[in-house]
Amino acid sequence: MKEIDRIDRKILRAMQDDGRLSNLELAEKISLSPTATAERLKRLTRDGYIISYTAKLSPERLDRGMLVFVEVKLDRTTPDVFDSFSEAVQRSDDVMECHMVAGGFDYLVKARVKGMEAYRAFLSDVILSLPGVRETHTYPVMEEVKNTGKLPV
Repeated sequence: MKEIDRIDRKILRAMQDDGRLSNLELAEKISLSPTATAERLKRLTRDGYIISYTAKLSPERLDRGMLVFVEVKLDRTTPDVFDSFSEAVQRSDDVMECHMVAGGFDYLVKARVKGMEAYRAFLSDVILSLPGVRETHTYPVMEEVKNTGKLPV
């Protein structure tokens, strides 16, 4: 894999800011020819620096205004319980992220739901029904101070 240079970094920053840029707009933004820009963009994608292009949707407009984080403790920490939990959490549309963590609990789940009633249903029907769940602690978000997927480049 080739090391990236300052122009590659400019491309990555520009694409993080607006993934809908046309090749011509991107080329103008980074002061490079469209052909050279397209080749670099292809290489950055091929080499795995750019992994996807997505649209960021409005949770409020889609009735998913409540953001919650849930700490999950499992009753057993065995490979089969981890695998079962991981497979089950993949099937929930409410779960946006799920991370196995080190520390006082096993998983941190980030979910978006319509409101408290929907959260209660999510907790009982999804989280508490997942394989191996022993205990949960929920943190409803009162204010989203920062929400970005941008990496420093």
